[in-house]
Amino acid sequence: MSRLTREDIIVGAGRRFATHGYHGTSMRDLGDDLGILGSSIYAHVGGKQELLVAVIERGAAFFEAAAMAARAQGDGPESVLRLLVAGHIDVVLDHRAEARTYLSETHVLEPGARASIAATRDRYERVFVETIADGVDTGAFAPTIDPRLAAIYVLSVLNTIDRWFDDRGRITRTDLADDVNAFVLRGLVGGRETN
Repeated sequence: MSRLTREDIIVGAGRRFATHGYHGTSMRDLGDDLGILGSSIYAHVGGKQELLVAVIERGAAFFEAAAMAARAQGDGPESVLRLLVAGHIDVVLDHRAEARTYLSETHVLEPGARASIAATRDRYERVFVETIADGVDTGAFAPTIDPRLAAIYVLSVLNTIDRWFDDRGRITRTDLADDVNAFVLRGLVGGRETN
C-alpha cells in the first residue's frame, strides 16, 4: 500500500465524522479505517480537533463556491434562487461527508474555529436572505415574505436531503431540484400572512 497523505487522512476523517460523529470517532477507529495505527495519524495532524476543522472548512468551501456560482450565473432573484437550491443539493449529495460534518458537527469545534465557521455559515445564509429580499423588492416574490425566515425554511429543507435521497431511487437529482424549487417558489410567489 502506498503511503497515506494528510489529504487521505482528512478524507477518511470526514467519512468517519459523518457516520459516527466527532465524539463517536477515535483516532484508533480512524486508523483502523485507513489501515494504520491510530498513533501514526499524528505524523500528519496535531489531533482530532484539527481534522474536524479541516473537514468542516472543506464543507464550507464547497457551499461558498456553489453560492458564488449561483450569483455569477443567475439572472434575477428567481434564477439565482433556483441555482442556489440546485447548488446546495449538489454539495450535500456530491460531498456528503464534508457537508454532513459541516452541518452537524460544528458545535463541537473549539471556540475560535467555531466563530470562524459561524461567520462563513452566516455569509452563505446571507446569500439566500439577500436573494429572497431582492425578489421581494422587485416584486418577484410576495411582499409579505420575511426573507430571513424564508431562507431558514429553504435551508432547513435542503440540509436534510442527504439523509434520505438516493441517486438510484425513483427520482433523479434534477427532478429533486425541480421539485424543491417548485415548492419553494410557490411559497415565495404566492406567500401571504395568514392568521
